[in-house]
This record gives sequence, C-alpha cells and structure tokens, in this order.
Amino acid sequence: MTTLVTISLDLAKNVSQVHGVTAEGKVLVRRQLRRGEVMTLFQGVPSCLSRFAQAGP
Repeated sequence: MTTLVTISLDLAKNVSQVHGVTAEGKVLVRRQLRRGEVMTLFQGVPSCLSRFAQAGP
C-alpha cells in the first residue's frame, strides 16, 4: 500500500497546483484546483507533511 507523506500546494489567486508524493518519491497527486476545491481535497487526505508556497509580490 502506498501512503501519501508530503503534499505541496502552490497557492494562486484562482487556480492552485497540488503535488502529493510517497516516501519513495512516487507522485500520487498532481492536480490543478480552483479555490473552492482546496478544502475538499484536504478533508480527504490523511495526516502528512503539508507545504504551502506562494509566488509573486
């Protein structure tokens, strides 16, 4: 069974990018999310390391 250990969220104004990987570095999640979809995604994700990034001024 593969377990998500790290999830990264690149924040943007309207559409954000999400990447989730296993301990071995295998990508499990790679999606674009609209602002309203972010909470729905994180409600279904098990506890893991979460990283948030924001580009721009």
